Amino acid sequence: MAKIHFFSNKLLLPLCFFCTIVACTNQMRTHGDNAAFTAPADSATQGVWDKIKSSGELIFATLSGPGTYYEYHGREMGLQFAYVQHFAQSEGLRVRVEVVHDTVELAELLKSGEADVAGVLLSDAFLQEHELLGAGVKDSVRGAWAVCAASSDFGELLDKWYSEDVKKEVEGLVREQTAQRTQVKRKVYAPYLSKEKGEISQYDAHFKRAASTIGCDWRLLAAMAYQESCFDPQAQSWAGAKGLMQLMPATAASVGLSIDKIFDPAENINAAARVMSGLYKSLSDIKSPDERLKFMLASYNGGIGHVRDAQALARKAGKSAQVWSEVGPYILHLSDPAYYRDPVVKYGYMIGSETYNYVNSVCERFRAYGGEVTGMGPRGGESSTPHRAEAKRKRTEHKIYTPDDPEFFKMQAE
Repeated sequence: MAKIHFFSNKLLLPLCFFCTIVACTNQMRTHGDNAAFTAPADSATQGVWDKIKSSGELIFATLSGPGTYYEYHGREMGLQFAYVQHFAQSEGLRVRVEVVHDTVELAELLKSGEADVAGVLLSDAFLQEHELLGAGVKDSVRGAWAVCAASSDFGELLDKWYSEDVKKEVEGLVREQTAQRTQVKRKVYAPYLSKEKGEISQYDAHFKRAASTIGCDWRLLAAMAYQESCFDPQAQSWAGAKGLMQLMPATAASVGLSIDKIFDPAENINAAARVMSGLYKSLSDIKSPDERLKFMLASYNGGIGHVRDAQALARKAGKSAQVWSEVGPYILHLSDPAYYRDPVVKYGYMIGSETYNYVNSVCERFRAYGGEVTGMGPRGGESSTPHRAEAKRKRTEHKIYTPDDPEFFKMQAE
């Protein structure tokens, strides 16, 4: 007969404590890693707005466009984006933007829970067809924002937030931003310091040194600087670009220039040269060095993503994606929804006229400074590299890199 062992109180209490710990641990595992910080019984019935508030993030799905959302020199803009920013700030939330190509994709994101609100004015017929709720920003003719049917609590909050006062405030802010968008606080200096002496600016020595590190004509840097800042080293744009070469702080940081040195002329020019070199290398699929330099200028101004979009549109239309004269028109087209919402376009709307005109203006000024626009290299006029030693001395040849040389735009290690 088996013996039955009885535990004393001294052994029983620790054993009960141990069993309780094990049971709690198993329960936490069934509810996930954060079960100790949530209410396991109520999490399934938690409202959509409560979940948004708990996450601290509002996912805003929209279409690209000037009236919805776009990026301008790294700054997020657009009327509907301004509205969602206003709401998010009032609730202490951050905004994550998801840009899609069409309204059907918007509806799918809402239904799947991958987006919280669709920031596009959708018609009543569309809302009914896709079983969505209109909420928040509304227009009696064009429609309303949308949330999924299960988000009625969130929709009610959006309706309470939106008012004529909010509309007046946000639209006024957007008008002000649009008016200031192209403004640069700068002093305007003459495009020549001394045309007779061939002196363009007081920063010529900096341009020459920076140009020598990437193998380009220093007058190209001078032409870009005048276009960007009119040779004012303290220039600042509304979007946040700074210095002679109008570098955005994030761009400057990406090439090793700290914000405390961004207004230093030499540092700013050197950093811009590194940006140019990086862009030129990224465009290595464009085989003609002359053409590649024009694409580099467009990328410096408008972003390489938009340039790639214009190439994709040109290619789709049967044009050459390697020739600026055939791609440039599609830079302009990226201001047209028929083009910036094309499936081949990844970066959406841009103010294409600014970038298109920038390339033309820099090329024209470069030619005026004595550069060779066709080759965009140091083939015409003065070069920062001497051609040969003085007469009556032993002749010494120096290599002058042109866009036809494989070394052209090759960055030297600093």
